[in-house]
Amino acid sequence: MLRAFILLLSTLLLTSCGYNQIQTNEEAVFAAWGDVEATYQRRADLIPNLVETVKAYAKHEQETLQNVTAARASVGKTTISAQGLSDPKQMEQFAQAQQQMSGALSRLLVVAERYPDLKASQNFRDLQHQLEGTENRINVARQRFNKTVQQFNSSIRSFPGNLTNSYMLNLERKESFKATAGSDVAPQVKF
Repeated sequence: MLRAFILLLSTLLLTSCGYNQIQTNEEAVFAAWGDVEATYQRRADLIPNLVETVKAYAKHEQETLQNVTAARASVGKTTISAQGLSDPKQMEQFAQAQQQMSGALSRLLVVAERYPDLKASQNFRDLQHQLEGTENRINVARQRFNKTVQQFNSSIRSFPGNLTNSYMLNLERKESFKATAGSDVAPQVKF
């Protein structure tokens, strides 16, 4: 009977000693740090691709406008006088210049229909939103990590977890995320 009572008492003490909860909390810390690393990796993967996309689009707009300007200049250079109307070579040159202008204007109109502002500012705004979103994700992951660390540290420092940790686990407190020097300055993206 005494043996059964000791076994029952030991079972109750062990189940409420926090051993499993401390282990769970430590694993949560590792998972939360993995989330922080994943958000940093997302930024590392995303930002260069976004920058290149914006550069490519800005280049496309620049090329479109340059093509229109060049075609317009070509049309201006290719004139036909009244006497040249009978010259097949001059007519061909004039037709080619007009065709180039028509093609450039068609591309311009297609771009204008799709992008009424016809400037890369929308893509830059999109890039800015992506940058903001990425930085916000990083901040949220850091905050969740710090909260998880706080929960773990509390579980090994408060009773009965402190006894369980002292006698069975000997786990060290985890450090919360601390910003490095200069991290208060946002990363700059240069084009």
